Amino acid sequence: MNRSTDLYVDGKRRILVADDEIVNREMLENILCDEYDVLLAEDGEKAYDLIRQNRNTLSLILLDLMMPKLNGLDLLSRLKEDSDLKGIPVIVLTSDQDSEVESLVRGAADFIPKPYPQPDVIRARISRSIELAEDRQIISATERDELTGLYSYEYFSRYVEQFDKYHPNSEMDALCLDVNHFHIVNERFGMAKGDEILRRIADCLMTVFSESDSVICRKNADTFLVYCSHRDDYSSITDKVSEVCSDMPTSVKLRIGVYAYCDKKLDIRARFDRAKIAADLIRNNYMVYVSTFDETLMENELFAEQLVDEFSKALAEKQFKVFFQPKFNIAGDKPVLSSAEALVRWFHPTLGMISPGKFIPLFEDDGLIAQLDEYIWRCAAETIADWKRRLGISVPVSVNLSRAEMYDPALVNTFEKITSDFGITSKDIYLEITESAYVRDSDQIVDRVKELRNHGFFIEMDDFGSGYSSLNMISELPIDALKLDMMFIRNAFDKQNDTRMISIVIDIADYLGVPVIAEGVETEEQYLALKKLGCTIIQGYYFSKPVPAEEFEKFLVEKDS
Repeated sequence: MNRSTDLYVDGKRRILVADDEIVNREMLENILCDEYDVLLAEDGEKAYDLIRQNRNTLSLILLDLMMPKLNGLDLLSRLKEDSDLKGIPVIVLTSDQDSEVESLVRGAADFIPKPYPQPDVIRARISRSIELAEDRQIISATERDELTGLYSYEYFSRYVEQFDKYHPNSEMDALCLDVNHFHIVNERFGMAKGDEILRRIADCLMTVFSESDSVICRKNADTFLVYCSHRDDYSSITDKVSEVCSDMPTSVKLRIGVYAYCDKKLDIRARFDRAKIAADLIRNNYMVYVSTFDETLMENELFAEQLVDEFSKALAEKQFKVFFQPKFNIAGDKPVLSSAEALVRWFHPTLGMISPGKFIPLFEDDGLIAQLDEYIWRCAAETIADWKRRLGISVPVSVNLSRAEMYDPALVNTFEKITSDFGITSKDIYLEITESAYVRDSDQIVDRVKELRNHGFFIEMDDFGSGYSSLNMISELPIDALKLDMMFIRNAFDKQNDTRMISIVIDIADYLGVPVIAEGVETEEQYLALKKLGCTIIQGYYFSKPVPAEEFEKFLVEKDS
């Protein structure tokens, strides 16, 4: 129980006066009764019983050293050894100056000499001792993480500074430790199990790292920080954590980011930011549990921050350009342009062309992807309308939707407005939704897809073959085309040249009555093999890389000729 919240009794702090002389007890009671609730004890044993009974409400003890049954020094020793009682301040009442040192050793906070000084002096000493003790309790409460007993981040930072001050030449490492997918533990097994796992990890870390050369804290949720003398065996920590959590309902693995041989000219936060960068690098890597920071990581992190910071400006200045990659129907004797995919490129004024593989994941993590996607949708719609107006021809263009956008209840209205604004129809825009989006919260996603299809939009399941959905699930999903994952194609045409899985997928698509789109086709060998297998549509460098709208027009003209 937190004593600091229970120290008032009927509006007064409670004090115990323990003295075998009735005159002394009554004198102190008269001095203090207006301001404090005063308890009295005439011997050490009674004093100890009252202290135990009132341990959560007692603000201070006035203790005579010379008492029957249990003397003051022995009572001090009992209090010091009891974790529930040692925080209660004790002022020793004595005329024996020789006992002062021994009293301090056993935990006394102050002294009031006998004969007693003026009442104002007594009240001032008591008030000061109580104030100091309560300040210590507040500090103690904020110093430690309540769940694990480790330092809080604020005090951890202070102790790291103190450690550096007294060990300036020690080679130190900064560690950031996170539990892989800890949120799933809480969701599946409840907060109580999650808290138990965190406590066990904390206990394990305190066992592994010595107090003499390390400082440990829990920063937040499942993130732990360790500042310790350099070592090379951090991978063993993940094994030890797994072992101490082996009876938990799920396996527990840490990922550890290490900033080795810290540059002590950097402030504390900067050191652990580097460790965090290293830890995040292996967030979704299930084979690697320890990652060490190097300056390349920092350069990448700063580059990423720059891209995120400049996103709004880039959007306003239309630095993002939409390119189009053709899709060809190869079912007949001659490939025929059937549609295109809209793909974004970023032409930065100083950094040049930035690959979408660098900025798309950043914008997904930072919640910016919805703004970029709608920009792409509108650019694609504007281009389709322009082709229709100038050339009198067009083909459908597919655009990508992120999983997060599928939860937007206004998604259908957004596309309805886009088609209306540019004078095109739902038949002009195809929607590519990744296979993984169907799997998580599938009922809600399926309902949204059905709604889009009911408004005439053509739905392509993108990245099929990346390993998420079951065949049974595929048969129940509302889709109009299956688009094979690019790596699925590459793996099929590796050294083994084994296309049996593609053949199976095409059979499934035939059963569902939908076409198969093969993405990432680069060679004539792949083209001919896919055609022989019965693949309907091909997209890839074999026909064309993604090109600007004006360059794509040649495919439209050729199709119409």
